[in-house]
Amino acid sequence: MRLLEPLNINGMVVPNRIMVPAMVTRLAKEDGFVTQDIFDRYLRYAEGGIGLIVVEAMAIHNNKSGPLLRISDDRFIPGLSEMVKAIHDTSDSKVVPQLIHFLKVARSGWRQTLDMLSKDDIEQIISEFGDAAVRARKAGFDGAEIHSAHAYTLASFMSRLNPRKDEYSGRTLEGRLYMIGRVMENIRSKVGYDFPVGIRYLADECIKGGYTVKDAKLYGLRLAQLGFDYLSLSIGGKFEDAIHTEGTVLYPYTGYSGDRCMPGRRYPRVPHAHYSGEIKEFINSKGYKTPVITAGKISDPDDAEELLAKGTVDMVAIARGLLADPDWVKKVRLGQMDRIIRCDYCNVCKHRDGTHKPVHCFLWPKGATQAPKDEPEADGPYWEKSTGGLAAKVVQGRVKLKWGKAAGEPVHYDIYRADDDGNVEIIDAVKTTHCTDNDVLAGSVYHYYVRACSATGQASKPTESMIVEVEKPRYLSAQ
Repeated sequence: MRLLEPLNINGMVVPNRIMVPAMVTRLAKEDGFVTQDIFDRYLRYAEGGIGLIVVEAMAIHNNKSGPLLRISDDRFIPGLSEMVKAIHDTSDSKVVPQLIHFLKVARSGWRQTLDMLSKDDIEQIISEFGDAAVRARKAGFDGAEIHSAHAYTLASFMSRLNPRKDEYSGRTLEGRLYMIGRVMENIRSKVGYDFPVGIRYLADECIKGGYTVKDAKLYGLRLAQLGFDYLSLSIGGKFEDAIHTEGTVLYPYTGYSGDRCMPGRRYPRVPHAHYSGEIKEFINSKGYKTPVITAGKISDPDDAEELLAKGTVDMVAIARGLLADPDWVKKVRLGQMDRIIRCDYCNVCKHRDGTHKPVHCFLWPKGATQAPKDEPEADGPYWEKSTGGLAAKVVQGRVKLKWGKAAGEPVHYDIYRADDDGNVEIIDAVKTTHCTDNDVLAGSVYHYYVRACSATGQASKPTESMIVEVEKPRYLSAQ
């Protein structure tokens, strides 16, 4: 499988093509040091054999931002070093920190913008990125990733809505690229060229007046020219369309762009890969082979393998799916795809991040702060009644499902549905013994079944399949 092939990124040999991108865990404290919970979270990814672990965004400066990791001073190096060593001692996973600078925001809804920065402020930010990369190297990280995506400082310089009117002006392409060029120049002057440095940036801002993939292709070319060692792509997540809740800090994933950034259930699978494909094709045509990485609702190994086999991307980044199951890679390697705990994109993790609560997965056992340790030989749940007792009925354009509780400590139930064309998908994952399907088309026939899942992915036999025919509405009956 292409998924399991190594990739050499400027001397950092990643053992497989799966990345866990930076995800804020809210497991830090206000002081920014590594906590035991953070240590355990990233060690768990290493135990699962993930190729490249990107540790959640670490502040390179001292602005307040709640429970956030920091790399803004040498005093943070020992804790980071201990975590990195544990990861390296556990597996051949590679690990890099994501380095972030963000502007000030207030509970009133006010936020600092680029035009409020003085030239001295900008010079300090440039220097802070270089200094943070030095600390990352001292801590033993395999490289570093620069955060130039979503609502944060470097991404704001690259935005078409950049309000500055000087050499960093948003009115010209070169003005928007000037800041990232200077940042990379400073980093390389301090850590050299043998330390891998990747970047995360947006393939599309997904806001009115923002840049699109047309700009992102040119950005990708310049970033490759600057010597970034990989391009990790995201979309959206901007302040410009965020919804402010009175008394809380503005959260950039509450508007449409935030919805696009972390697509939920109603979006199709793998909705962003075409952006990455366009960017990769463009930079390759200009003679650059910089690895391109895509993210966005990739949880099925077959989808990931297809992207790699077609050459759409060089790696896949799986955030919510690997939060749900850090053993995803290990299970793929062992051919145990049926044991993968499939993210159902309920976005409970996103909501917890937005409310500054510790981030966990809805599919974990109740009260768990980390994904449970894998137990490949453990017994799975089972139905005491061989059929599971699944029942279904149509009520006001919805299909209501009920089934019996499984024995053997189930943690959740996956609900499968097949449509008229035979396409089977998991439409929901619940911890109750009932579910409602609101997305059925009148005049169609659906097949449903349910499987009970344990904490480490062992699944019961499916219930009997229930066939449900949704009657046509009267206004179609005469046609």
